[in-house]
Amino acid sequence: MTPLSTTEWQAIWLSLKVALGVSVVTAIPAIFLGWLLARRDFRGKIILESLVHAPLVVPPVVTGYLLLVLLGRNGCIGQWLDQWFGIRLVFTWQGAVLASAIVALPLAVRSVRLAITLVDRRLEEAAQTLGFHPIRVFFKITLPLAWPGILGGTLLAFSRSLGEFGATITFAGNVEGMTQTLPLAIYSAMQVPGEETMAMRLVVFSLILCFASLLVSEYLTRWTKRKLES
Repeated sequence: MTPLSTTEWQAIWLSLKVALGVSVVTAIPAIFLGWLLARRDFRGKIILESLVHAPLVVPPVVTGYLLLVLLGRNGCIGQWLDQWFGIRLVFTWQGAVLASAIVALPLAVRSVRLAITLVDRRLEEAAQTLGFHPIRVFFKITLPLAWPGILGGTLLAFSRSLGEFGATITFAGNVEGMTQTLPLAIYSAMQVPGEETMAMRLVVFSLILCFASLLVSEYLTRWTKRKLES
């Protein structure tokens, strides 16, 4: 088998870096939103649920376009960030993380919400009757019991970011060595005659990475359910 080229290794490494970044960026928002949707009833909850899950049904290209309008160099927020802080997200790997994170967040939230829903509320209520502050109850009881599901949600976000294409190419571009992740590298290879072998190698690497992370995520979700139901 022909050794992987520098371009291929760059795409693989960048995909892993972006996916890890997505896992970190989505972790806290996913935990907060998952807990909020699982444990609280409030006016406008259905609107929040719709907004959280919108990236699942909105075309990724639309998400990337909206990010470009808001955070591009001439965007209402992007222009301000550039002028005052020198921060530019468009056409950077950080921008790829942001685009992928928005698309992957709903999956992480759904997993966290399910894990927290399965935690017996009687344990939380008993702790509160003993004088535990709700925040302490969350960190001492809810979070430890739900952590496998939370980890599974993080891995789902990781897996989703490995396959992200539309939002990434729209907002971060397809710059070799800078924003060209595995899906973008596969797309580029398919556009060049004679590069079918390179595209196939990258497809194989993508499948291995995605299936491995999905298997781990599914195992953790099932393990959490068995643990909480026992």
